Formats: sequence, structure tokens, C-alpha cells
Amino acid sequence: GWNDVGYHNLAMKTPNIDKLAREGLILNQTYFQPLCSPSRHAFMTGYYPYRAGLQHLVIMPWQPVCSPQKMKFLPQRLQDLGYATHMVGKWHLGMCNWDCTPTYRGFDSFFGFYHAKADYYSHISYKYLDYRDNEKPVKNLNGTYSTFTFTSRAQDIIKKHNSSQPLFLYMAFPIPHEPLQVPQQYEDLYPNTMSKGRRQYSGMVSALDEAIGNITDQLRESGMYDDTLIVFTSDNGGSPMDHGNNYPLRGAKFTVYEGGTRVVSFVHGAGLQKTGEAYESMMHAVDWSDTLVAAAGGEPDMRDDGVSQWTAIAQNSPGPRTELVYNFDPDSAPEQGHAAIRVGDYKLIHGYPGLFPDWYKVDQQYEFNTEPSVLEMLEHTERYQLFNIKDDPTEQNDLAQSKPDIVKKLSQRLQMLTKNALPPNYPLVPDPKSDPTHFDNVWSPGWC
Repeated sequence: GWNDVGYHNLAMKTPNIDKLAREGLILNQTYFQPLCSPSRHAFMTGYYPYRAGLQHLVIMPWQPVCSPQKMKFLPQRLQDLGYATHMVGKWHLGMCNWDCTPTYRGFDSFFGFYHAKADYYSHISYKYLDYRDNEKPVKNLNGTYSTFTFTSRAQDIIKKHNSSQPLFLYMAFPIPHEPLQVPQQYEDLYPNTMSKGRRQYSGMVSALDEAIGNITDQLRESGMYDDTLIVFTSDNGGSPMDHGNNYPLRGAKFTVYEGGTRVVSFVHGAGLQKTGEAYESMMHAVDWSDTLVAAAGGEPDMRDDGVSQWTAIAQNSPGPRTELVYNFDPDSAPEQGHAAIRVGDYKLIHGYPGLFPDWYKVDQQYEFNTEPSVLEMLEHTERYQLFNIKDDPTEQNDLAQSKPDIVKKLSQRLQMLTKNALPPNYPLVPDPKSDPTHFDNVWSPGWC
């Protein structure tokens, strides 16, 4: 969450993250989707999720769904430029078919898991094992905290890498996603935090910070640090139910308010000409593919929704993006935001904004209603909210009634941009072929 790093919140112990952020360029207006599968799709392909039918909630293990194979992934583009490509951590872009999985979508190697979450020690996800070393299930690490294993694998990749070849390492740490699990020494860093859940969550963030420190130390030892561009970003806002925090931003994961979509992010290292500053231009997850390809010397994909921001970021000059779509989901679930767009300083929200619509302070107790009433949903069906994000970044003042002309303009723009949106690809009935008992009790591809 926005309030879960030390450079936004002094109570958080994240010295490695803070140092990299302050030595680099902090990206203050970078946006992702309200949930993780859509965000990862946008990051990897450069296409909004509504262009792929992935705008509705997240991919579940039993759904025959994956990010469309016709859309070229970032590591495939970097392989075309001569890069070695490796991935460690959480995938969550579909796995029913081998062609949907990391080593078939541009990664030379993969160590991690396929689904939304897994136990950090047993590596069980939805009652069955979800842990892979390339294509092979990993069954000998039960009891080992996955963050430690992921860090060791990253260090090993860097140690063994031939530095005459460029390297892309995608570290998709699941931490601090629930379940809240962390070795005691990290939780103990927060003795003054009242709730155990927030202590655990904060400890997980500090464990992540230590991992980042260990990986950057390995880059130094291997003589690669000065030539490396580091990108740090969350994939959505924190969840207050799981003790993540986005204050003072409004909302959280699941919502199209800023707290669900405006993420902590920075860049550090090679190619940056101005550092120790903040980049205030709008950026969206769909921009990262073209931006990193440009940083690597490649050409943008003119067909996708992204724009390369590399020149602007490198020089900290005004960026090229003037608008973005937060989400567009015609079948919006009760818990998820329906639709929102930003054009310039103005942001329009249409319909239900999502589960957590308020401002949540750290270490306060809240009652969360995860099943909004039908009446509440109906009240929002045709409701518009309008905010000036430059003047009102915490979305306190709804301008919809006082500026109907801007509401109309942004509504028409949203309709135009989403007129060819695909319907959500979200089968409600689990596919029996997905049953892990068919695959030695391991979540496995090969059934769709």
C-alpha cells in the first residue's frame, strides 16, 4: 500500500527500499489495476485488461483462462534484443495450458508458483501444492519460508550470469500478500504496533526489504550494480482487511479510488540522468513494456495501449501520457470497481467504486462489509463521481454535480476507449479437468 514504505511512513522499517528510492527517481503518479491478474497482464503485454477479457476479478486455479497468447510478453520482446530472461515468484497469469506458463512466454527459467497466493512455508495453494522449478514441482522445501528461497534463487541467477549478455530478472515477490506469515524476528521490529495483524504485515514488508538489500548486494559483488536499472512497483493498493494501508489515499485493493490503483513505485540506476527527485507525470502499468524495451534499445509496439516513458523518466521531463483507464468491467462484481477514467487532472468514476471506499488509518479497527447490499449496488449503478486529482489527490470533494460538462466529456471518452472491450472471461463453474488429484496432488497445466 501507499503507506507501507518508509519513504511515505516513518513507522515502516524499509531502509533498502528507501535508499534506492531516494537515490533514484520516485514515481508519484504510477497506476496499476485494482487487482493482481489484471495488473500483471497490463505490465507484461502493454494492453489494458478490458482488451483481453481479464478485467473481472482475478484468474482462479480452476478456470481455463490465461493472458491471451497472441499478445507478446515483455520477456519475449527482450529476448529478441538478446537478453537472458529469468522469473522468480508469483505468476498469476494463467496455467491451464503449458503455453500459458512462464517458460513458454519468454522466460529462460522460472522458480515460484502459478496462482494468487500460497502458504509461505508449505507452499500449498487452495489445498494443493503450487511450487515449481521451471516445469517441475518442488516437494522438498516444505517448511522453508518462500521469501528466503526466492532471494537465494535470484542471487544464484546473478552469480551465474555471463555479464557480457544483458539480463532481465523479474522478481515477483508475493510478500506481503496474505496469508500473514513471517519469521518472528521481523514481526519483532514493530513492538509499538497495536494489532498483531499489522505487526505481521509490517514484518513481511521488512522481510521484503531485506531481500531487496541482499539482491542488490549480489549485484554489487558480481560487478553488475552500476549497469542495472531497478524498477520497484506494487501491483495494486494494500488491502485493509489484511492490514495493508494506503492512507491518506482513499480506498484500497478492489477499488478504482486512488488507494486501490496508485502504487508505490520508483526507478534506480543505469540510464537515469536526474536522480534524487520525483517524477510527477502519469504512468500506467501498460507503459512498462514499451518503457523497458526502449531502455534496452528496442522499438515500441505501436498497436498496444502503452507509451514508452523512458526518455521522460531518464531526463525527468514531462511524460507523454495524458489519460488512463483505471478499469472497465461491464459485469462488475459486487466487490470490484466498475469503471473509471482520468483525463488530465480530472478523474471520473462510473458506478460502484469497489469494496473499500473510505480512508483507513493505520492500526484502527474497522468493520468491513465484503457483500454490499443489492440496494447499495443499485444506488451506484448510474452514479458518477468526479475529482480533480491534482488539487484533491485524496478524493474528498466530488465535483460531479457542479461540473456536468466535464462529467459528460469524460464519460464519452470512456465509452469511446472501451467500445471494443471484450466481455470478461470469467467462467463461474470450476473445470473438473483442473482437479490436482489428476496430477499427483499438484496444481498443474495440461488440461485446457
